[in-house]
Amino acid sequence: MTYVVSRFDDLRASLSGTVVTPEDPGYDEARRVWNADIDRRPAVLVYCATTEDVATAVSFARGSSLEMSVRSGAHSMAGMCVGDAGIVIDLSRMNDVEVNPEARRATVGGGALLRDLDAATQIHGLAVPSGEIGHTGVAGITLGGGMGWLTRQHGLTIDNLVSATVVLADGRVVRAAADENPDLFWAIRGGGGNFGIVTEFEFALHEVGPQIDLAMLFYGMDRAADALRMARGVIPDLPPDVSFQVVALHAPPEPFVPDEHHSRLVFALVAVGFGGEESHRGVVDRLRSALPPLFELVTPMPYTALQQMFDEGFAWGAHAYEKSLYLEAFTDEAVDVIVERAADMVSPMSAVHFFALGGAFSAADEASTAFSGGRSPRLCTFIIGMAPDAGAQSAERAWVRGFFDALAPHAMGTGAYVNALGGDDGHRVPSAYGTKYPRLQRIKAAYDPENVFHRNTNILPAP
Repeated sequence: MTYVVSRFDDLRASLSGTVVTPEDPGYDEARRVWNADIDRRPAVLVYCATTEDVATAVSFARGSSLEMSVRSGAHSMAGMCVGDAGIVIDLSRMNDVEVNPEARRATVGGGALLRDLDAATQIHGLAVPSGEIGHTGVAGITLGGGMGWLTRQHGLTIDNLVSATVVLADGRVVRAAADENPDLFWAIRGGGGNFGIVTEFEFALHEVGPQIDLAMLFYGMDRAADALRMARGVIPDLPPDVSFQVVALHAPPEPFVPDEHHSRLVFALVAVGFGGEESHRGVVDRLRSALPPLFELVTPMPYTALQQMFDEGFAWGAHAYEKSLYLEAFTDEAVDVIVERAADMVSPMSAVHFFALGGAFSAADEASTAFSGGRSPRLCTFIIGMAPDAGAQSAERAWVRGFFDALAPHAMGTGAYVNALGGDDGHRVPSAYGTKYPRLQRIKAAYDPENVFHRNTNILPAP
């Protein structure tokens, strides 16, 4: 043990960041991650302050035969960002965001959160398409693809990535861009954290907000099937400046929800307008006239508020489990399964989200990035079981698995969004990437032949 402590003292001396071991105050808080289901005890955590710190930590881990985990926002559902008896390379202090409004570029540290990015860019009325929970890490969501409210307008987060600074498995620091290490640049846009640690991103920016138009129309379970079939007819005709989602959830105790519907299981059709109020109103009026809602919320709001609308529902400390798949549409068969299985949701913290993908998402060249599953118009489905404690979570986990198994026969083949693959989904990785997987394996073999970066949605190096 003396030898190990001495080695960690050497690591402390070589960094500008901070090292935390089990003997240090604050260790239990340092090893905590978003999903309370994860309770792991790393040998050491390194809060890196610079790219050089990250390179030093990687070299130290290799020399000490310590398994590496990489943490940014700590939102990995499967807890890939922390392991037992290994080293956690934490980027959370590398969270600077620099915006060049004239060039419409943002330089973002690998530890930044989405709310950091949105706050800095919205000062200039600009935004990067990203996810929709403010305390999610930019790095994790970007490397797997990155989808959210702006995907129909401006594509995935990776479609807006201009360059990245990457620390490789051998400790080298390289730039990945279309004109430099293009194979690595292709792979990190959808291939997750398999190829290195990205310490800095450069993104293209788009004019967004500062105000947007939100409409949430809620339907009880007795009209859920009708609402989903109505959504099926509306989605193909959406204006380019309107995004659309469907969410099954328990109605929150908010002022816009009538008291008698608090905690009631409902389906919400959500339309967000990023352009003219007229196009958004047209979608809302069409929904209302076809099927009057049980209650609704229709209001302008700041884009930053939209981006954090689900933050409380996905707050740190819940026990969580997730499965995901792609649906081509709300077919009658899929609707029957969705309504039946949603009705079995027990925890008021659980939810099912359906992202309507199309527009700029589908206009992007399928072959230009490693993004998995395809680019045709589709519904990305997230079945999320959440509970306040481990005992209640066992029922939610069973509910998620049963829902997924029942819906899988209606999915678009075996493709999947890798950011939503869990710890028990490793067998799905090759089929999720499809024909791109062999190329990813070759690039993995070139940059990480020993699979040092394997605590992720892992791509095995080609032999």
